Amino acid sequence: MSTSATKALPAHVRAGTAPDAGWSLLVTPERAGWGFSGLRILELAAGGRSVVDTRDDEMIVLPLAGSCEVSCDDQPFALRGRESVFAAVTDFCYAPRGCRVELFSERGGRFAFPSARASRQLPARYGPAADVAVELRGAGSASRQVNNFCSPESFEADRLIAVEVLTPGGNWSSYPPHKHDEQREDESALEEIYYFEVSGDGPAYQRVYGSGPGREIELCAEVRTGDTVLIPHGYHGPSMAAPGYDLYYLNVMAGTGERVWRFSDDPAHAWIRGSWDGMAVDGRLPLTSASKSPEERL
Repeated sequence: MSTSATKALPAHVRAGTAPDAGWSLLVTPERAGWGFSGLRILELAAGGRSVVDTRDDEMIVLPLAGSCEVSCDDQPFALRGRESVFAAVTDFCYAPRGCRVELFSERGGRFAFPSARASRQLPARYGPAADVAVELRGAGSASRQVNNFCSPESFEADRLIAVEVLTPGGNWSSYPPHKHDEQREDESALEEIYYFEVSGDGPAYQRVYGSGPGREIELCAEVRTGDTVLIPHGYHGPSMAAPGYDLYYLNVMAGTGERVWRFSDDPAHAWIRGSWDGMAVDGRLPLTSASKSPEERL
């Protein structure tokens, strides 16, 4: 697939407004107006095929809905996938920079390609669903589930950091609001992408706001399935799941420095974390796991 030159994308990319060359969503560093983070979404009909050259990027092939067979420079991987992001934790595969990726889906599906501009060429690898660390974060109405499939602690990559977050209906996540737009001892500068899906075709909401001079940004948007929010800098959160509608988002991060996620809470709201002491995690969590058999997943 080839990319075409275009003006920088807006902070809130609505579903269907940023396709290119066969992708239903194409976010490259050039299209985003920054240096490292990227995301592609591919939708295939039954029997569909696609080919992508990773070039200067490292990528992960992550099934959102459906299964597929992937070849990375002729190294084969069979991804069992899942029925939807709300059905199970999925397996995935890592494709290094300078790699030709071929994908085939017998039944069709939707597949995410989180990516980062990379300097090292690591080996292509398979990531089993059972090895994905599922973390329950927060408490009470700020409870959420984080699938750490490509966090720095769980999976080796050059610059790419990617996780999935599931928030039960009525809860808030990415809370308290936080930022990671300065390279310093207690914070890492990371460009971030949020890709959303909402159960039952419901609404959800995302807040992003400036963190200081030169880092101005202002967004409070209703997001729906297929929407994407680009965060070059600033505080982000909360991500709000409307009652009755569970919220999923895929976070993609990358930056110039060490591959580590260090962040700073908005000082006005940092006290929230202390309020969770002794409070139970929402009993609806975890919403998904990797325990289902392949037959149950699809």
